[in-house]
Amino acid sequence: MNFTRWSARLPGTQRRAAARTEQTASPDRRGEGSVPAARVERLTDESPSVPAVDELRVREVLDRVPSLVALVHGPDHRIAYVNDAYTTAFGVRPLGERAREALPELDALGLFPLLDQVQRSGKPRTVKSRKAPDGRSYTFTCTPVAQGDGKGGSDGRGVLVFATDVTDHAEAAERLRASERRQRETAVTLQRSLLPQELEQPDDLRIAATYHPGGTEAAVGGDWYDVITLGGGRTALVIGDVMGRGVRAAAVMGQLRTAVRAYARLDLPPHEVLQLLDGLAAEIDANQIATCAYAIHDPNEGKLIYSSAGHLPILVRDENGTVLRADEPTGPPLGTGGWMHASGSIPLAPGSTAVLYTDGLVERRDADLDEGIAALERALAGATGTPQVVCDRLVRSAGVTPDHDDDVAVLVLQHPARTGADGELFRNAALELLGGVEAAPRARAFASGVLTSWRFPADLHDLGVLATSELVANSLQHGTPPMRLRLRRTDRRLIIEVTDGDDHLPRRRRAEPGDESGRGIAIVATIASNWGSRRTPGGGKAVWCEFALPRTQST
Repeated sequence: MNFTRWSARLPGTQRRAAARTEQTASPDRRGEGSVPAARVERLTDESPSVPAVDELRVREVLDRVPSLVALVHGPDHRIAYVNDAYTTAFGVRPLGERAREALPELDALGLFPLLDQVQRSGKPRTVKSRKAPDGRSYTFTCTPVAQGDGKGGSDGRGVLVFATDVTDHAEAAERLRASERRQRETAVTLQRSLLPQELEQPDDLRIAATYHPGGTEAAVGGDWYDVITLGGGRTALVIGDVMGRGVRAAAVMGQLRTAVRAYARLDLPPHEVLQLLDGLAAEIDANQIATCAYAIHDPNEGKLIYSSAGHLPILVRDENGTVLRADEPTGPPLGTGGWMHASGSIPLAPGSTAVLYTDGLVERRDADLDEGIAALERALAGATGTPQVVCDRLVRSAGVTPDHDDDVAVLVLQHPARTGADGELFRNAALELLGGVEAAPRARAFASGVLTSWRFPADLHDLGVLATSELVANSLQHGTPPMRLRLRRTDRRLIIEVTDGDDHLPRRRRAEPGDESGRGIAIVATIASNWGSRRTPGGGKAVWCEFALPRTQST
């Protein structure tokens, strides 16, 4: 094989050859003012000879470059040339042989389809960082070259394979990727450890949740959810998203989640919880804001009371399949300050399903956010089954995969429509207390009759009547009308609650031996499993206590 014929058609070779011809002929065309040729010869004799790049033989250049070079020609890619670097890397290669048999390293790298493509199209192609059988990584550039006669045709075309050793760069890139993977794994581990390890399961709700970290190319964010049993049958539900990435976002999320649980124990309205959380978020990190939705479910009200700090709307599917979207009020994200949050409500009747979620479930780069929420509404309308089944269906319908580019958190809750024997385990009874000296004995008689009809054992019956008497007496002494007694049983507990129009919350205190009063709340706290109080919307308060039912009663 005559390498010179092939080298004459390498890109730029003809142009440089023409330039040399023009420079050689130019002295003969000079006018009278030109420098004499003899003087040019003298200068050449006196100066050392430095050959121009165009005067170097292509083969001599390619033999000396440290990169791997091979030249193949014809439709079956027969070997025309390999340089010394190529031979050092892969051994001697016989000229004239088919490359598919004689260059197995190219076959192992999957380069033969690329050679065919370059030969057909006449355009160069590059593949980056391919690991060769020798264990090193190379970037391959395949350039078309034509035979010296320039007549074209597939038989007259070859491909110059130029491989640059990028092992150091590839190893550095792999070390960087490994470091990023470790950081991501740390963030995911931290994120998961800060989420609830086991969701609280209230008496009146069925709840499931899921969390999906972003794909390997996306840093982990600060999505979180929580379920908090408030007592008295009430439940707080939380969903949030820290607007950041990595370990820092997860750490901020953990602090906010802890703060939400602490504020929830105060049993404040949702907007007051977010107001407190807003100030704390600014103190934690003024550069990282977060969105959050906080909702409270009270089984006696049949609705969710909620407040939102820049978060996406809660969706509720009723028992007929109609999906409602929670309206305003919503405020700016946490940490921005200067905003008074407000609470709203959305119905959650028996048979309903509610969904709280983060933006990773509905936000896409190529679609409007409202379109994503509308798609979620359609998916929820047809999603039936347990909360976990609904959770999984919504995630699948949104196209969330392991390579998803954002975190996803979803919290699904159902308020079951209980009937039959199951319905007998969930009962309510209420009595309006008109005040006066007859209110206390009427309340005791009412509670005794209700607890007897609910077939409670004698000891629990007596404790319930005693707690009712003390709570009513406390309200009659310190509260104002209107007053109401409510008894509620679930499959796990008996709840007794008294509401009145005064917003002064009672506290447990130690009564002195000579005191005529002040022992009521202490008695209730002693005999009940739990007790508490809260202010009610529109003024007033509710004081409650609960008794855990024996296992035989709860089943």
